[in-house]
Amino acid sequence: MAGTESSASEASATPLLCVSEASAEEVAAIVAVLSALGGGAAAPEAPRSPWTDPARRLRRTASTHPNPGRGAWRASALPR
Repeated sequence: MAGTESSASEASATPLLCVSEASAEEVAAIVAVLSALGGGAAAPEAPRSPWTDPARRLRRTASTHPNPGRGAWRASALPR
């Protein structure tokens, strides 16, 4: 078991990329390619307009009226 742990730690200690005897331009090219690959956070989603909200298509019931009950039709014509 101890041999497995030491080989795993050795594997994680080895670098994935080793650049030797490279000019400054070559190193800059490698950095540009690796940074273009991404790895950053995704762009945030644009805010959704209330007009495109699917909940608007749902049927509303009488309980969603501000003054449900007796005389609600009369109260709907009064200024708020």
